[in-house]
Amino acid sequence: MTKFLAVCSTGLGSSFMVHMNIDKVLKELEIDGVDVDHADLGSVANGDADAVFVGRDIADAASHLGDVVVLDSIIDLAELRDKVAAAAKRHGLTD
Repeated sequence: MTKFLAVCSTGLGSSFMVHMNIDKVLKELEIDGVDVDHADLGSVANGDADAVFVGRDIADAASHLGDVVVLDSIIDLAELRDKVAAAAKRHGLTD
């Protein structure tokens, strides 16, 4: 199963919100087979997830985590939808 991880500095507020929104977007796009979770930056290692979604504020600190998806706005659902769709395609979940 593919894993998408939403990460913020504390693993509480913003990462949980992005986690819920990724779930919502995956459902809208009818993409199955993705386990979504959230965590704080300090507890995540490269390989923990297939794609790691972060806000621009921690993009540099998260750059070592592999497929890092940088969100310009963590509340912009249109941006998230586009970036989730692109990540799903990169990981072979869509055509």
